[in-house]
Amino acid sequence: MTERQIRLFGDPVLRSACDPIVVPADARVRALVDDLIETVTVPGRAGVAANQIGVGLRAFSYNVDGVVGYVLNPVLEEVSGEPELVDEGCLSVPGFYFPRLRYPFARVRGVDLDGNEVVLEGEGLLAQALQHETDHLAGHLYIEGLEPETKREAMRAIRQAPWY
Repeated sequence: MTERQIRLFGDPVLRSACDPIVVPADARVRALVDDLIETVTVPGRAGVAANQIGVGLRAFSYNVDGVVGYVLNPVLEEVSGEPELVDEGCLSVPGFYFPRLRYPFARVRGVDLDGNEVVLEGEGLLAQALQHETDHLAGHLYIEGLEPETKREAMRAIRQAPWY
């Protein structure tokens, strides 16, 4: 297991849709899951998508309320409730939080390394993380969903960031 470096805004891998995992039990996929778990357990992290560590496969790890896990080939199958503005940040856009609309409930369905079905559902931070990470796997960053004026402010701030 290795904590992997997070790819930052501007890296093309973050803008590319991830490919499905064909053989979940493959040794490379197992190593990817180990790395995703190791990377998400750093304090302050709620989720890490595979493309954030440079791998274009549909997988993410999560670390919410002391529960750490992963899902392969996740599909966001349901969101519900009235969308709410929540402050959201991203490891690939470090140091910034912007208000973004997210549904208060989300459900993701995928598989584990043995091909068994995994269903993750929840409210609050877990719902936000499920939406955020599945967006990553589709090649979308959270700043794309910001209100236009907020997005302009975000882009201006990002361009002035020392890591940009």
